Amino acid sequence: MKPIRLDGRSLTRAQLVDVAYGAHVQLAADQLPAVARAAEFLAEQVSREEPIYGVSTGFGSNADRLLGNHHLRDELPGAKPSGETLHEELQRNLIVTHAVCVGDAFAPEIVRAMLCIRINTLMRGHSGIRVETLQALTAMLNAGIVPVVPQLGSVGASGDLAPLSHLAIVLLGGGEAFYEGERLPGAQALARAGLAPITLSYKEGLALNNGTAQMLACGVLALARLEDLLDTADLAAAMTIDAFAGRLGAFAEEVHALRPHPGQVRSAANLRALLDGSTLADIPYHLVPKFRAWHPASWDTPASQALRFDIGWDWVAFSQRHGREKFYLRFRPFRGGKKHQPQDSYSLRCIPQVHGAVRDAVAQAARVLEVELNALTDNPIVFPDAKADFVEQQVISAGHFHGMPLALAMSYVKAAIPVLASISERRLNKLVDPATNDGLPGFLIGNEDSTESGHMIVQYTAAAIVNDLASRAHPASVYSIPTSANAEDHVSMGANEARHVLAMADDLGKVLALELYTAAQALDLRRDMINAARDLADRADAAALAAKVQGGPQPGTQAYDAFLDEVEALRAELAASAEFKPGRAVAAAHAAIRESIPFLDRDRALDGEVATAVRLVREGVVLAASRG
Repeated sequence: MKPIRLDGRSLTRAQLVDVAYGAHVQLAADQLPAVARAAEFLAEQVSREEPIYGVSTGFGSNADRLLGNHHLRDELPGAKPSGETLHEELQRNLIVTHAVCVGDAFAPEIVRAMLCIRINTLMRGHSGIRVETLQALTAMLNAGIVPVVPQLGSVGASGDLAPLSHLAIVLLGGGEAFYEGERLPGAQALARAGLAPITLSYKEGLALNNGTAQMLACGVLALARLEDLLDTADLAAAMTIDAFAGRLGAFAEEVHALRPHPGQVRSAANLRALLDGSTLADIPYHLVPKFRAWHPASWDTPASQALRFDIGWDWVAFSQRHGREKFYLRFRPFRGGKKHQPQDSYSLRCIPQVHGAVRDAVAQAARVLEVELNALTDNPIVFPDAKADFVEQQVISAGHFHGMPLALAMSYVKAAIPVLASISERRLNKLVDPATNDGLPGFLIGNEDSTESGHMIVQYTAAAIVNDLASRAHPASVYSIPTSANAEDHVSMGANEARHVLAMADDLGKVLALELYTAAQALDLRRDMINAARDLADRADAAALAAKVQGGPQPGTQAYDAFLDEVEALRAELAASAEFKPGRAVAAAHAAIRESIPFLDRDRALDGEVATAVRLVREGVVLAASRG
């Protein structure tokens, strides 16, 4: 893979994802003079004994304390000078005392993304870091050294101080790192990679640990996952619509032109494309039979006896049509699996509005993260070439480390994730509930002997995950806990926000996998039931089809001939129909599922199949199949 060029201005989310998963980086040569100029400027100001925050003063609440030329204790008899200048000691101490995170280590891709972000922002040339220090950081990333960064410890201002210190401490020969699959002390990892520890100069500790790299890395990788999951959600919904023989009018282009929220328009267009070629969607109501439990006399041929269901309709008697005569001139008087109504439930009809709103939340977060990727986020900011009377006009203390822009964007996404999971679970529940699944068997299993549960408990699992997601959706950004003796008296908690979103995205994928797993079963049943009716109509006469209709008059009665004429019209329409099938993209996704998970004809252990469905979604197998 070609190295990603970092210049502080042009890093994209896609490039960051590439680096996270192994791509190397290279420093833009034409930007290095600006980096060097800022470092040289700081050295010059220190030689003039100018007070500069974090360079010749302490940090945080110690900012009013100026550094001297040497340790005060060095003047005592028998003192052993450390060999470090106070300026070097200040920067080293900043890193070693701030690396105090706890909890499980971040995955390697998160840490690699953090390193890339930090290098890119330092390339802007306003941080005061030396070129050789930046080159050492780049060499560590390209060598495959992954510092161990525990997940808990950042309050999101002054940036991600603690986790970024875990990155920098390895550069100094401390901490721990993963190298070639082994967890090692930082000095050993550097040595094995042929690298040496460095000593930090003016402001370099502050440049390395003052910024938003953890929350930004988590956010970018979460959005990369969520953007695929949004398309997966549309795919799962489309498969469910085909399984319901649903109505497509609610997704029409002219409909969404009247309320053109971008995400809504995109989801509607995606549904139209996924369902293109479907002959299940918008099927006439009366052609859809409803499930009846199989029994030995259900079918008349060996091939049809192998089916796991029986089918049937209810006939609308002449006496029940008063005031509805016009309707029954258009629609045949049979009630099967689809109700005579022109609209589906909200979980189907409102897919563009709900999925689209989540798309818009993710798009808004993407806009924020794309700005942050090429922003300067440390403090103070160095303007070495600015015309100024005082150094404070060239080294300006500001608040670019504050993570609130990212925190609020992530809180929006955090609230949106349970919404997408919830509507998916509602569709899944609708599929398994015989009261709402439009004529499919309860829990999507034949169950003729009353011993089978089918997909019943799959919905329980989805419901548990949705509840857990909803419980985690509270925005961390609304609750600031001041730090650094109240010098940092309003913090963003953006690191927690982005970390939550990353974890929640993974659980959203599980819910969508459960819907796809269930929808594939429902689609098989719906398609096979309608095609079984079509095959019977094609090979048998009206009397054979009439045996599948309940509520009709008995042979020999006055109304029987009129009833049989109506059955014949139903038979002829079914027989003249082509084989019923889902949309082309839905069919491809369904086939990808069936390559790994067979149709559930009888109860069996489902744990492995559920895990497989989750893997197929996580690895993008089903989504890729739908895209051809």
